[in-house]
Amino acid sequence: MQAAPVRATAIPSFTDALRAVESLLMSSGQRTARRNAWTSVLEDRRRAKDRVEAQRVLEQTYTGRR
Repeated sequence: MQAAPVRATAIPSFTDALRAVESLLMSSGQRTARRNAWTSVLEDRRRAKDRVEAQRVLEQTYTGRR
């Protein structure tokens, strides 16, 4: 007697499931706009971090020369 073949299917991750729902609910333009907006948020955070670091260096330089 042969054993029945076993079929293995991968369980999607939570992120994969959200992306699937997103693709069903939103048009391509909305997905692109959302991704662009998130990219802008990340870039704004990076620039803010750079500004804080530059300010710190300037303050250290200024106080070091007094």
